[in-house]
Amino acid sequence: MTGIAQKIIAASLVAVLLSACSPIGTLNAVSAGGTKHAVTRDVSYGPLARQRLDIYRPSASSPPAGWPLVVFFYGGSWSSGQRDDYAFVGAALADRGVVTLVADYRLYPEVRYPDFMKDSAKALSYGLDEAKRLGADPKRVFVMGHSAGGYNAAMLALDPRWLAATKHSPGQLAGWIGLSGPYDFLPSSDPELRSIFHHPDYPPGSQPIDHMRRGAPPTFLGAPPDDKVVSFQRSTLQLAEGLQKAGVPVTLKTYARANHATLLGAFAWPLRWAGNTLDDVLSFIATTPPR
Repeated sequence: MTGIAQKIIAASLVAVLLSACSPIGTLNAVSAGGTKHAVTRDVSYGPLARQRLDIYRPSASSPPAGWPLVVFFYGGSWSSGQRDDYAFVGAALADRGVVTLVADYRLYPEVRYPDFMKDSAKALSYGLDEAKRLGADPKRVFVMGHSAGGYNAAMLALDPRWLAATKHSPGQLAGWIGLSGPYDFLPSSDPELRSIFHHPDYPPGSQPIDHMRRGAPPTFLGAPPDDKVVSFQRSTLQLAEGLQKAGVPVTLKTYARANHATLLGAFAWPLRWAGNTLDDVLSFIATTPPR
């Protein structure tokens, strides 16, 4: 493909992504191809219809201890999204040597908080239990999310009660990765968000900033400093500073050329100009010691 064609595709994708809160399936079409990974689709991690995930595995032989493994949760305000739209995330990571699980979870209005957290814990538990069978290193399991999925990842890594229900703990994670996640957003004036989190009876401990504790897993936080969807200062910066004060290793990256959507879209080659999100996440995974 010529450089001119790449620019045309990239410009078209940016126009679409700027009007959306999450990347769309278009990125999957332009990112498809190659033989560096294999995909196993529609794997059950629970009995319900949306308790499913897709597994992206590097095609090359695994290293002696196994590949690192990431369980990824997408955003969509806990009311929209499906794993098929995020194949470009699984493909990008698997092509670079990371076993990746892209998981669905139940959404509003079918459920409200905390049911999507229960689903997320089950999906991460699947990754912890099955890592070795998938050719991954059980000591190098990470949880990652974007936007609302970043909230899910944060709560799993910082609040032990969710994994405890699956007989696991955050201490089994090598680290976690949050991309433009909302970590402090209640009370809210958004009608849907109010319903999801039971306004005015907001559940105690439902915000990641409530759990900035010593001993939490190493943390990667990335966001655009001018994010129009989630406050960088209130969420990303506040969480980074609080975890650092608690003695948690934190890698904080800002992406001035990205917006809320293109931050994750940059995992796909047409939007790599928006920031080094993929390379930075891979560097964090590679340099974080096994748990």
